[in-house]
Parts: sequence; structure tokens; C-alpha cells
Amino acid sequence: MRKFVPLLATLMVLASAQPARPGFLDDLLKEVTRPEGTKDERTVASGLREALYIGTDNAVQAVSREDGYLGNLKIRIPVPDELEGAEKLLRKVRMDAYVDEFILSMNRAAEKASPQAVGIFHQAIKDLTIVDAFDILRGDDTAATGYFREKTFDGLHALFRPIVTESMGQTGVVKSYKRLVDRYTSLPFVNQEPVDLEDYVTNRALEGLFHMVGEEERKIRKDPAARVSKLLREVFGGS
Repeated sequence: MRKFVPLLATLMVLASAQPARPGFLDDLLKEVTRPEGTKDERTVASGLREALYIGTDNAVQAVSREDGYLGNLKIRIPVPDELEGAEKLLRKVRMDAYVDEFILSMNRAAEKASPQAVGIFHQAIKDLTIVDAFDILRGDDTAATGYFREKTFDGLHALFRPIVTESMGQTGVVKSYKRLVDRYTSLPFVNQEPVDLEDYVTNRALEGLFHMVGEEERKIRKDPAARVSKLLREVFGGS
């Protein structure tokens, strides 16, 4: 308290010497009492937006190329749970080709749909507030990814599903699925309930995309080499 009295007096003197405007003393108090090393709000927001643009663009680019899903074991789309029995039995009787063709076609559909995510991610970044920026900066290693999931999942799902449907037609998912099920049900004593493939591939594609966004976020937070600009180094350290 004793230390604060001289500080308050100094602030009052400074305030009286300035043209009167609403909130001037509050602003001055914030500046004088700002902890040493605290980053300017605009700098934080700008740096975080830059990091998010880079991270989301890198993630989308990674999953959109050929084998972006199929070649990544962490996000590869497997057969739906409802078809696990079919997969095991078909592989057991050496009909792997039907299963592999089906898995390939689903992952190709996801790879074709993924570039469409860029626009929705960019809009979410533009909508980022100062409060959002500080919450993300102070959050865990995937706080920004959590922000994206909350803000964009529904929009991405609505956008992805028709594109996935079209891509499934182009990559032969439905034909592959039918061949797989036909082979499976031709075996004795088996039956197979239908699967909503469009919803399944859409959800798995989005889960894989958010996983990659999280990977990019961790990289920028932890790896100084990933901070490719002065602004990123200033906000995330390692300058």
C-alpha cells in the first residue's frame, strides 16, 4: 500500500498535465502497472492470427495431397466399426483386396474434400477477438485447435458432407463398399446392417484434419524453427 501511494500521486500529476478525455487515467494506470515483459494486445492478436493462418494452411495442405490421409497412420480412415467383422473374415479367407480397395476409396474421398476447409478456417481467424487470442496463448498446447473445433466444426461438416459424397462417387467408395459387403454376405451364416458412409467419412475426415491442425499448433508453440517470422518469435518466444 505504501508503494502504491507515490505511484497514485504521480499518476494524478501526469493526468492533470494531459488534455482531459474519458478513461485517460484508467489507460495510464494500465500502462504504468503493466508487468514488465507483458506483450501488447495487438501484437499478441496479430502474432496469433499469423500462427493460425500458417498452421491451418499447412494442415490442410498436408491432408489434401495424395496419401495425406491414407499414408498417415494417425489419421487414416479405417473401415467403420460396423464392418470390422467383415474385414476380419474377408482377410482371413484371403480377400484382402476388397477391404484395401474400400479403405483406399474412403481416404481418397477425404483428401479430395479437405481443400475446402481453408475458407472456413480463415473466417474463424478473422473473427478472433483479443480475449480469444489471450485465452489461446495462455492455454494448453492445442488451445487454438479447440477454438477451431468449437467455431468451425458444424460449418465444416455442412460443407464437407456434399463434397465427400461427390468425392465418394469419384473414388468409388460406394462401389467398393458394395463389393465388400456382397463378398462378405455371400459367406455362410453372415449378415450386414447398412452403414451411413457419407456421415462416417465426413466425421473421420474432420477428425483427421483437426488432428493435423493440433500438430501444427504444437510445432509453433514448442519448436523455434517453426516460428518463421519475427512476429511469431516475439509472441511465442525464442527470438
